[in-house]
Amino acid sequence: MDAVSQDNFEAEVIKAPGKVLVDFWAEWCGPCRMIGPVLEEMAGDYPDVKFVKLNVDEAPAVAQQFNVMNIPTILAFDGGEAKHRIVGAMPKAKLVEELGAFLG
Repeated sequence: MDAVSQDNFEAEVIKAPGKVLVDFWAEWCGPCRMIGPVLEEMAGDYPDVKFVKLNVDEAPAVAQQFNVMNIPTILAFDGGEAKHRIVGAMPKAKLVEELGAFLG
């Protein structure tokens, strides 16, 4: 899973063709560290979806732009638009269920 920053967020997520799943996270966040490996695994399972992560401590303006108040927050973008939001860590099966329509 690639990291994106404030500088390349627009190019890597908003202007990216297709579907992009963004994990808003921080180093100090325990639940973020729990969900990270799950998302890494899902990235392998769904090659048609681009999976990236954004450190909110390094890119607070992007987090603010998308009203990310709690982490981990996962935003699913399609064609540059945020289509789905998940807040908090959850098991892989639940994440796949929540994102079923998006993941296709």
